[in-house]
Amino acid sequence: MRTLLLLAGIFSLSGCSVSHYLKREMKNSPVLSQQHTGISIHDLNGKKAIASYQDSKYFTPASNTKLFSFYAGLCALGDSIPGLEYLEWGELLIIRGTGDPSLLHPDLPHSKVVDFLKGRKEQIFYTPVNFENKRFGPGWAWDDYNDYYQPEVTALPVYGNFARFKGETSKRFSVTPRYWEKFLVQDTITSGIVRDEFQNFFHHSKFVLPEGLNQDVPVHMSDELTLKLLSDALRKEIKLIHIPLNVELQKIYSIPSDSLYTLMMQVSDNMLAEQLILLYASANSLPLNTEKAIEHAISHHLSDLPDKPIWKDGSGLSRYNLFTPRSIVALLQKIYAKVPREKLFRILATGGKSGTLKNLYKGEEPFIFAKTGSLSNNYNLSGFLVTKKGKTLVFSFMNNNFAKPTSEVRKEVERILTGIHQRF
Repeated sequence: MRTLLLLAGIFSLSGCSVSHYLKREMKNSPVLSQQHTGISIHDLNGKKAIASYQDSKYFTPASNTKLFSFYAGLCALGDSIPGLEYLEWGELLIIRGTGDPSLLHPDLPHSKVVDFLKGRKEQIFYTPVNFENKRFGPGWAWDDYNDYYQPEVTALPVYGNFARFKGETSKRFSVTPRYWEKFLVQDTITSGIVRDEFQNFFHHSKFVLPEGLNQDVPVHMSDELTLKLLSDALRKEIKLIHIPLNVELQKIYSIPSDSLYTLMMQVSDNMLAEQLILLYASANSLPLNTEKAIEHAISHHLSDLPDKPIWKDGSGLSRYNLFTPRSIVALLQKIYAKVPREKLFRILATGGKSGTLKNLYKGEEPFIFAKTGSLSNNYNLSGFLVTKKGKTLVFSFMNNNFAKPTSEVRKEVERILTGIHQRF
């Protein structure tokens, strides 16, 4: 009993020390003084914070939203991603999308859906009737249509719904897939590659391209374009048909789920996160509709969070999303309970080693495993911190509405969290 009381006293003292340290740093920080900040720090299974600062207030989470999408995927999907649903109907094969983003995606493993479709002898028809989404999410910036981080959302993405341009010399470049070569347009005012907003014509300079050009440009998608790209890749025609499939369908699985989660979390891939929410909808027999999928996930898996999430999209591109730091910590505790520790820490960005934290939190051993979240004037970091004494803490550190450069806020967050690592 004395041993238990002693241990309890040590942990209690540690909690108070972290709290005291955090309050002092927040009070004295010139970087964080003129902005909105919220911090919550817990033990792995602790319901009560060992340190907090405005952790019950709502913040714009940016890509910390992907933690919610990740958890939704964990609740709905198994070890492999369902890549396609299909119905064998005589000499016809009717297929529909599940939202799986892996088909012909250049940064994901080879999809078994490709082999499945190549091997079928029937005439293949594709129906998009189960897709109820718009191309962009609520609150997305319309003028970001040309930027790599905002591909359109579809039921059956191909090539990640973008064209990849790579510079070979200052005046030469290649595009993947090669289908887009006939849609290139020279002009004298473009820098890099700029697509027409509602047409797939890609403008580029006739003189000099940016050195080392490496640019992914989202494509303006349609059902007809989806099937054109897929038919070209498979070297067989796939036709469009608009019929509902209100019967039990068979499924073909595409790639390991972990490969999707890892790429999404480490490089903060918005397209994968948006499509993951559609995968959640498909797995729960819902239409491919982000709003309906999120409502289902909240009511079935997240109703016990400290504060109800205001959750609008899968990626965090929407400024309508609002979460509290203490709810994100509670979510991280749920994730930790579902995924083995070593596997989880491989999926998340690792300080000093991988993803968006590769150049931060460098030390003898990694001690931060987390998800970043950035929009203009917002920077958040939520995840797990391992102290030098070997204790694992769960944290969410959210910063909104600052006017300073993001780099200054990022460095200050790094300084404070590194201090917790070193002292406790």
